[in-house]
Amino acid sequence: MGDKELTGNKGEWSEIYVFFKLLADGELYGADKDLQKIKNIFYPIIKIIRDEISGKWEYYRNSKIKVVNADTKETFKEFPVEIFHKKAKNLLKEINEASSRTFAVPRIQNFMKTINCQTLKAKTQEKRDITLVVHDLRTGFQPTLGFSIKSQLGGASSLLNASKSTNFIYQISNLDTKEMDSINSIKSNGKIKKRIKKIHELGGRFEYVKLNNETFELNLKLIDSKLPEILSDLLRSYYNGEGTSMEDLIKILIQNNPCDFNLEQIHPFYEYKIKNLLTDIALGMTPANIWNGHYDATGGIIIVREDGEVLCYHIYNRNEFQGYLVKNTKLETPSSSRHDYGKLYLENDSLYLKLNLQIRFIK
Repeated sequence: MGDKELTGNKGEWSEIYVFFKLLADGELYGADKDLQKIKNIFYPIIKIIRDEISGKWEYYRNSKIKVVNADTKETFKEFPVEIFHKKAKNLLKEINEASSRTFAVPRIQNFMKTINCQTLKAKTQEKRDITLVVHDLRTGFQPTLGFSIKSQLGGASSLLNASKSTNFIYQISNLDTKEMDSINSIKSNGKIKKRIKKIHELGGRFEYVKLNNETFELNLKLIDSKLPEILSDLLRSYYNGEGTSMEDLIKILIQNNPCDFNLEQIHPFYEYKIKNLLTDIALGMTPANIWNGHYDATGGIIIVREDGEVLCYHIYNRNEFQGYLVKNTKLETPSSSRHDYGKLYLENDSLYLKLNLQIRFIK
C-alpha cells in the first residue's frame, strides 16, 4: 500500500466500519422486516476473512483480535478488542461528518496498515462484501458465510443497477409513425413519463416484446417463467406514474393481473414471485451474467443503519429478509442517454420503445 492515500465514498468506508464493529462486538444480530434487532437471533463471530493485496488474512475474535496469515497460519499480531470499539466509533463519526462524495480518513488508514488491511472494498467480483466464519447456534456448525453490505450512512444503495441490459422493449401500436419526432422532442424534467403520457393520449398501446439482453431474460425465466411479463407490466405502471415503491407496484400488479392468474383463493402470486426475484438479485444474480441459482452472498445482507447499528438478514430468516426487501425498495428513473432508452424508434415499419429497470433501496 505504501503511502498511497485511500479514498472512498460513504458506502465504501462503511465496509471497513462493519469490519471493525463486528470484530469489536463479536456478534452479528438478525433484523426483522422493519430493520429492528431480533435479540434472540444472533451469530457469534469466530473470524473475518479478508483477501488483501498482500494475501489472505484471518482476523480471529476472542478475548483479543488475532491477525493470522491464512496460508502459513502464522500469527502476525494481536490487538485488544477495545481498539476496534474505538476505531469503529471514530470511523462512524468521520463518515457521518464527511461533506465530500469521496474522502480520506488518514487516522483510520494508519490503523488499517497495522492490521494488514490495505483496501476499502473486498477483493472480489461477487456480491459478497465481507466473509465471516460464525458459530451457528442452531446447528453447532461453523459455516463460512459471505454477506453483501448495504449502508444507510450515505446515499440510498442500489439493489439492481441500471444498464442497457435492463432495458425492456415494447412495441407501440395504434400510433401514427409521424408522431415519433414530436414525442421524442419532449425534453423537460420527467421527460420519459411525459412521453409515455403523450403516447397514451394519442391512443398508443404498449405490448411487451422482449428484453434488450437475452441473458437477463433467461435469468428471469430461470427464477420464474412469467417474470419477464410480470416485470414489463410493473415497469410500465411505474413509468405511467402509478407508483414508485415496490409495495405499491405489487398492489397494482395484483389489480392488473397481467398473467391472468386465478386470484379467487387469494394466492399471493405476484408478491411471491417478486420476493424471489429481489432475493436472487440481493444474493447473486446480475443481469449480464448467466445465473445458475448459486448465491455469492451465502449468508445474506448486512445493513448499516443510520445510527451505526449493524444488523443482518440471514437467508435462514427468509421471511424477514424478503419482507424487508419488498418494504424497502423502489423503482427509479436512471439516465436515459447513458442507458439508451425512452425514445420511440422505427424498426421494420413498427414503432418501439425501451424502458429501463433500476431498483434502489429506500433510505
